[in-house]
Amino acid sequence: MFPADIESLARQVIETAVARGLTIATAESCTGGLVAGALTAIAGSSAAVERGFVTYSNAAKTELLGVPADLIEAHGAVSEPVARAMADGALTRSPAEVSVSVTGIAGPGGGSADKPVGLVHFGAVGPAGAIHVEHRFGDLGRDEVRLAGVRVALDLLLDRIGA
Repeated sequence: MFPADIESLARQVIETAVARGLTIATAESCTGGLVAGALTAIAGSSAAVERGFVTYSNAAKTELLGVPADLIEAHGAVSEPVARAMADGALTRSPAEVSVSVTGIAGPGGGSADKPVGLVHFGAVGPAGAIHVEHRFGDLGRDEVRLAGVRVALDLLLDRIGA
């Protein structure tokens, strides 16, 4: 279902999380659950995947993850502060120990000069601490931006787990 490199990364995340006794929560916007989907495509993933939040709308980010509405208004949904708040919210609103968030503009429309199509912000929290990463993938096409986001999110999970 997923490209081989994503499947391999997801397997590494699951195996590493299980070996360390950690559970994972995802908070996704532009990837629409693909990170959780890649993780749960791996047999045995129920030992590591606690839950996934698909928070596509701003209201969902606020209601499900506790991202302050004024933070979204001040910085926009596609921003470092919101990505960090989403990752924090996934942990606050679940018993998981590791989280990753993804918020971006997959396209083909919706971009601007400041926030072009292909801009994606990631947040991740785990035993290795909290991190934010910004990628500007460019206008690769909606599917490719989303898959690129999944790859980065899985890498961040491995990094935050302490692999």
